[in-house]
Amino acid sequence: MRATHRHVCVFLCSIFILFDLLSLCSNATNNITQGQSIRDGQTIISTEKKFELGFFSPGNSMNRYVGIWYHQLPNQTVVWVANRENPILNRTGVLTIADNGNLVVLNGDGKVLWSKNASINSTAILMDCGNLILRSGDSDKFLWQSFNDPTDTYLPGMKMGYDPKKGLNNTFSSWKSAHDPSKGNYLVGVDPLGSPQILIWKGMARHWRSGQWNGQTFLGVPNMRNLYLFGFKLTSDAQGVMYFTYNMPNNSEILRFWMGWDGRVKQLRLDEERKEWIPLREEPTDECENYNRCGAFGRCSQLDSPICSCFHGYEPKDSHEWNKGNWSGGCVRRTKLQCEKTSEVEVSRKDGFSNLGGIKLPDIYNWVAVNSRGECEDECLRNCSCSAYAYVSWIGCMIWSGDLVDVQQFQEGGNTIYIRLADSEIGGNSGISKRITVIITVSGIVFLSISIYSLWSFFTKLRDLKRKRNKKLLLFALSNNLSSAHFSGPDDLVRDGQQGNVPELPLFDFDCVAVTTSNFSDANKLGQGGFGPVYKGLLPGGQEIAVKRLSKMSIQGLEEFMNEIILIAKLQHRNLVRLLGSCIQGEEKMLLYEYMPNGSLDSYIFDPAKQGQLDWRKRFHIIEGIARGVLYLHRDSRLKIIHRDLKASNILLDNEINPKISDFGMARIFGGNQNQANTNRVVGTYGYMSPEYAMEGLFSVKSDVYSFGVLLLEIVSGRRNIYIAHSENYSNLIGYAWHLWSEGKAMEFMDSSMVDTYCYWEVLRCIHVGLLCVQDSAMERPSMSSVLLMLESETAIVPNPKQPIFSVARNCIEKDLSVESSKVMSINDLTVTTVVGR
Repeated sequence: MRATHRHVCVFLCSIFILFDLLSLCSNATNNITQGQSIRDGQTIISTEKKFELGFFSPGNSMNRYVGIWYHQLPNQTVVWVANRENPILNRTGVLTIADNGNLVVLNGDGKVLWSKNASINSTAILMDCGNLILRSGDSDKFLWQSFNDPTDTYLPGMKMGYDPKKGLNNTFSSWKSAHDPSKGNYLVGVDPLGSPQILIWKGMARHWRSGQWNGQTFLGVPNMRNLYLFGFKLTSDAQGVMYFTYNMPNNSEILRFWMGWDGRVKQLRLDEERKEWIPLREEPTDECENYNRCGAFGRCSQLDSPICSCFHGYEPKDSHEWNKGNWSGGCVRRTKLQCEKTSEVEVSRKDGFSNLGGIKLPDIYNWVAVNSRGECEDECLRNCSCSAYAYVSWIGCMIWSGDLVDVQQFQEGGNTIYIRLADSEIGGNSGISKRITVIITVSGIVFLSISIYSLWSFFTKLRDLKRKRNKKLLLFALSNNLSSAHFSGPDDLVRDGQQGNVPELPLFDFDCVAVTTSNFSDANKLGQGGFGPVYKGLLPGGQEIAVKRLSKMSIQGLEEFMNEIILIAKLQHRNLVRLLGSCIQGEEKMLLYEYMPNGSLDSYIFDPAKQGQLDWRKRFHIIEGIARGVLYLHRDSRLKIIHRDLKASNILLDNEINPKISDFGMARIFGGNQNQANTNRVVGTYGYMSPEYAMEGLFSVKSDVYSFGVLLLEIVSGRRNIYIAHSENYSNLIGYAWHLWSEGKAMEFMDSSMVDTYCYWEVLRCIHVGLLCVQDSAMERPSMSSVLLMLESETAIVPNPKQPIFSVARNCIEKDLSVESSKVMSINDLTVTTVVGR
């Protein structure tokens, strides 16, 4: 009997132990349902084991808090705390969902120390992004989330800012110390005055600000890596919503922003190998970054001694205090502005502006919708309360009324502000200054006359120097401010008085582009062209891009690089590849394009293994698209463009096999009435060059028509133009096509992989039009508008082509070339430069 009783006790104990084990196992999931709880010592872990939630003690404190931290890091990094103001004094705490659905933290006496209201049948779930959410049953609706109730850490996916419509104002507050997570002295968030910038407050006072967001970086943080590449994005609307979010483009990289108890915001990246945090940057770092260190109209520079000085035209408000090193009183204007005066003599004088460059722009401004710096200046002059203005790329016209505060001088970077001053303060009103002006003007005229005479006399010798200077000007403009520059380009790019209006185009720094391409890894390399290697990249929003990196050994150079930026950024057409931005840093020059997932056309039509993937319907669609793109360049765009390098490898295919014309490095702008030009520098690709261009350097829209004709014949036949050695009478594709056409066997020219999909009329018409386009005489070739009409209309009148004698005659010459020369000529996709003597 006793043995039986003992067996029963053992059995019951085993049952109780099993229930305890099951309870512990249930807490190893990522959620807490109603009626469940986790006690001190238990945790829940997100699905992919990135974050963990449970009880912890910070530093050397014995108090217990509920928090979220990174899972599997040796040094616990807490990113969120629930009961930060009400610690548990022992290890009796419980986190549970109460009967009313609320998520609560209880101490050992059952007292609620922290709670979040929810509803009946709610579930708490720890997400892999570090967000703890309360969800109602199986609904996707969030009743509450920790991302909307942050502590000191800004994680990817969080919103920093405010949403009046939802009653949200997400700010991040520091801990009091490493041992106390209760709210400290410092707070970080978005400027509630409506400016798109980040602020740190010390108590209720502004302590530091980032400066205005321009879409890629914060203007007040010099040398900042392009935060756009970290997925930073500003969302705002007319209802007052304004918040920043960020998402890492590389999911394997872990990044966080932390508001430290020392008053500094730190950007940290996790070193996966060493399992420790690497600081990338922190703000503020020096005395000048403390908010408004030098008072109104004062400028702070770490390189100066003392660090504070007044703007030009201003003087210390209290010289005695200023000289003692108390700069908080700031500076005041020495001379009143025109609009502040009353006498007619004084009113007749005009206000002016003194520019101050390389600075952190002042706080608290008004944005005005104008299109240029001149219009911005006019807006400032119309308002007597306007103290200064700036016209900044990506932001536009900024106008300050009243005091200019928190201005810092940078060693590198920064922006230029135009400070409003009385005329006398800028030297434009006294008799002496007038005489000086007259002397300078006369001297300038004399000097200019001598310079013009010298330039005229030595024009030929200085021509190369002029080209180099223009290149440097263009490069400087693109490196500093694309939006407001307007230059004449190099002679080989812009001629006959045409001006290249440098377009507004995003500029990326080298580090940012390196991030998108995984540091230009071989795994991301898409190919190699005359320009240099091409890499695949990924922007933070998920957009795929292609990055062309100019190689030091490139057969193309700065002119082609600048030409492409000037031209393609102006052009918008569904059959032209879109340029997204550029990078010019030191010797690095890169172009960023939309990514074409299906690569280039030549990789399909010349590859026997892939030819079958492009049936006739797709090929005809590609032919039509290319024709429309070329027609847009010749006739419908704002500029009249000759591409000069149309070929199969310069036709890219998007995910729907839509063709996109690319590579405008060789393109030329034509004037409105200009029909033909010549050059000493023949550029293009053997096999696609028209006879007049290859032999005499003459080019026109008909040169592109010839290249299109070659391309058309290649698409239909699936063969390259060079070396089609079927007969002694022809050795290239044009001669072969003419032979079959003249013999009435044109359909034998078609790629055999399309026998089951082709349309007889369309194939025959394409061969016919292709032969019209490659006629020797440019005058006899059709225009691209006629080409498109003939391709798309069965009733269009199509003249008979003439035999392309040039291709046959040229073949006789090629037979006498050396073996080495023949090899060079046979590379159909090699872009070459030839100097033609005339």
